[in-house]
Amino acid sequence: MFKVNPDFEILSHQQDTLNKVINQMNGRALLADEVGLGKTIEAGLILKEYLLRGEVEKYLILVPASLAFQWTEEMVKKLDLKDILFNRKGRGWQYFDGQIASLDMAKRKEHAKYLKEMEFDMVIVDEAHRLKNDKTLNWKFVNELQKKYCLLLTATPVHNNLKELYNLVRIIAPNDYEGFNLFENDLKNNGKELIERYMVRHSQKEVSRVQTDRKVKNIYLEPTKHEKDLNKLLLEYTKEQLDLTDKNILNLLTYHRELASSTAALRNTLKGKSEVEKLKEIYKLADLIEVNAKLKKVLELLDGVDKKVIIFTEYRATQRYLIYHLSNNGYDVVPFSGDISNTAKEWAKKYFRGDSQVLVSTEAGSQGINLQFCNIVINYDLPWNPMKLEQRIGRIHRLGQTEDVFIYNLIINGTIEEKILHTLLQKIKICKKVMGGSAKLLDDSQYDAKLITNLKDLIDLEA
Repeated sequence: MFKVNPDFEILSHQQDTLNKVINQMNGRALLADEVGLGKTIEAGLILKEYLLRGEVEKYLILVPASLAFQWTEEMVKKLDLKDILFNRKGRGWQYFDGQIASLDMAKRKEHAKYLKEMEFDMVIVDEAHRLKNDKTLNWKFVNELQKKYCLLLTATPVHNNLKELYNLVRIIAPNDYEGFNLFENDLKNNGKELIERYMVRHSQKEVSRVQTDRKVKNIYLEPTKHEKDLNKLLLEYTKEQLDLTDKNILNLLTYHRELASSTAALRNTLKGKSEVEKLKEIYKLADLIEVNAKLKKVLELLDGVDKKVIIFTEYRATQRYLIYHLSNNGYDVVPFSGDISNTAKEWAKKYFRGDSQVLVSTEAGSQGINLQFCNIVINYDLPWNPMKLEQRIGRIHRLGQTEDVFIYNLIINGTIEEKILHTLLQKIKICKKVMGGSAKLLDDSQYDAKLITNLKDLIDLEA
């Protein structure tokens, strides 16, 4: 075995991944272990083996900007890869053989023109689900890079449909299929064999080192009286708009999702929309509501708990709302969001590990950060995509977690969150069909088969 840090242990599933990718997959693979099983280490092991064999000299690792320092640290400290540069500014691409860089920076025109001319022995892309859409600049840039070997890392290769998986396969095996229909037919006829041809995936159940349980509970909440009144107004407005045209459906969906998250989020969006009388009325009522049913439940869940807790929300306005009220109730709260600097993100993680009890995060905190010193997650609002839930939970349910983890999903009855729950459960079925069993994301023991399936159904619910 090649040299690694003596304090670092290579786990059996990581060794299996190394062997399979090199011996069976010719160095071009989708590394898709469930969240928290060390895909970064697997990629580093494969890279190091090729470096020692002399088959890789020039390589590029593309990651989200917030994870570049973490990647560099793991490659250097754990795997003893010394000659690697964290290229923060995108300068001198041609002068360094081994580089880690932000995908968002590298794809810019001024950098991409140099990188596309270079011949890389290996390209590694972390959080590769960002490449699921072949119409995006992310996909086009990575696809056009010249690369002998290629590793794409994501625990969530399928979000909504099989086309997303196909687009990832096209990057690592561009000549295997002439179109999506051929890939889809092959998947139907040779499902497991096809998946194993391109993907290495270990579940937490397979890895003996992950011995803690995942306990998931959906908490169904009745809205407060004022929230019911507000929902009724919004339903009336929705019906009026749908009777006129379906063109505003995206805005209507947004309003309903924000209301289910917090009145603060809805109020933030409607502020200044006084040209529409009904929206003005909705805004005024939202502005009068200070405490939501979800906030009451969070305070109840936190009461008497001396453990650290992560609360996820999709909305910055809801994040601010939570921070304000939790702080006023005596909790030491730290925010985490995509618009703070990388330095601030590192500080937030350290402060949460130390003095703070509660981290309130937007979706930015669901990728790449390791918080296994915490074992409680509250999903204040639900995303449409089950893989986003997996990313959130994976921050704490990962290698190194020593306690059972508890996940609480908050759902307001009679709102669009019922549709979101329905959608999530259907998408989980698709993911399981493609990739096999996965760790639990939702509690479906109270699932109601009569849940709404579209926005027009929503207006028929009792407000």
